[in-house]
Parts: sequence; structure tokens; C-alpha cells
Amino acid sequence: MEKITVCVLTFNSDRLLEACLSALSQVADEMIVVDSGSTDKSLEIIKNFDCQCVYRRYSTHAEQMNFAISLANHSWVLCMDSDEILDAETIHSINALKNDLADPSQAYRLQRHWYVLGEEVHAIYPVSSPDYPVRLFNKSMVSFNDAPVDDKPIGFSSTKKIAGHVRHDTFYSIHEVFQKLNTYTTRLVSYKKIEPSLVRAFFSSTAAFVKWYFLKKSWRNGKVGFVAGVYAGAYSFLKYFKAWYLNKN
Repeated sequence: MEKITVCVLTFNSDRLLEACLSALSQVADEMIVVDSGSTDKSLEIIKNFDCQCVYRRYSTHAEQMNFAISLANHSWVLCMDSDEILDAETIHSINALKNDLADPSQAYRLQRHWYVLGEEVHAIYPVSSPDYPVRLFNKSMVSFNDAPVDDKPIGFSSTKKIAGHVRHDTFYSIHEVFQKLNTYTTRLVSYKKIEPSLVRAFFSSTAAFVKWYFLKKSWRNGKVGFVAGVYAGAYSFLKYFKAWYLNKN
């Protein structure tokens, strides 16, 4: 039977951290938490669990995760964020899977349902819900890529889905929606070359709103769905607008 190291990233995560770690502790043979300077009750909550908590100044999500993975004593790692909560079926499936973790090139996907402002949504840029991110893998073959946002594990040859689902409870307030919108787009233009175009900013933002509100069926989620559509449009606008503003030419 293989053992699993659970890797979790935290920063002012006390809203859901107890529920997150309680579920993860049921599959973890080792748990590593990398905190980037929490000032809320996160560190107090972490002390209630059998885990190693390490501080690392935040750079990118991928670099934080790869740092956490480097501390793991077991080859198989389960990488989670602090706003994601495993359900009972997923916990059971992962524990059962420990008897079958033989191929290091095989990775495993979780079924993740997205919640915005407390409600499950059909989509939130840039993913539809549910989505199926790779989260369980062998660190000898797999690591996170260096994308500044929306990073993901790479290096596996095939994947399988794990039964059950994960609740991803993101954007719990309007303030956080716009805070993360600003943070993500600033990080994107800092690390990635984006065409500095005001024209593209206006046209792409309209297209993004239409796609994510109408075509992705966010309209079915009422007011929250409209927020999701605005988020998509604003994200597209801001990445080109910020690139234009920062362009020295």
C-alpha cells in the first residue's frame, strides 16, 4: 500500500480551513501546509492538525505547490487549495486507491464543483463546472508548470477520474471577486506577454461576457451568474488594458 502526502497552500484561509483540513486528514499519511503569511486564524487552526506548516513568501501558485511537493516524504502527493473540500465518497475512493498506486506515470483527476458567493455555478472564467483537475500524482514524474495563473501539473502519461466530488468554494464576497480579478490580471501581465491593445480590450471583454454568461449558461444562476459573466468580461478587458498602460512604447 502506497502512502500519500497531502500538500495544501494557505493565506488568510480561516473561513474554510477547518473543513478543508478535516477532510484531507482522513486521506493523508503526511500533510504539509505552505503558508504565505496569514494574519487571520489560519495558523491557529493548522495547529489542531498533525501536519508540517512551513512559511514561504508567495510568488506564484505553481512555485508554492512545487515547493510543498519538494518537502514531501512520500512519492504520491495530493495537491489541494484551502477553499476545496473533499466529500465522503472522494475520501473513500482515495483511501481505496492507495492499494493500486503502481504506475508513476498515471495521474488522477478530481471532480470539482465551483461555488461563487455561496452558490454552485455552471461556469466561472476560465472553467466550466464541474471541471476535472489533476490533483493526485507521483512527484518523480509530475510537477506544476510555470504558468503565472491557471497553472497545472504536467509530466504524466495518462489520467483516471476519482469517484466523488470536491466543493470549490471560491469568491465568497463581491469584494473578493474584484480583489482577485485585480490580483490575477496584474500577475498575468507581469509574467506573460500580452498584446497592449485598447481596441482588443473593448471587443474581447464583450465577447468574453457573451461567451461566459450566455454560451456557458451562467444566466441560469441568476444574479450570481451575472457576476460570473461580468468577471469574465472584466478579466479580458483588464489584461489588455493593463498591458496597454504598462507598455513603454
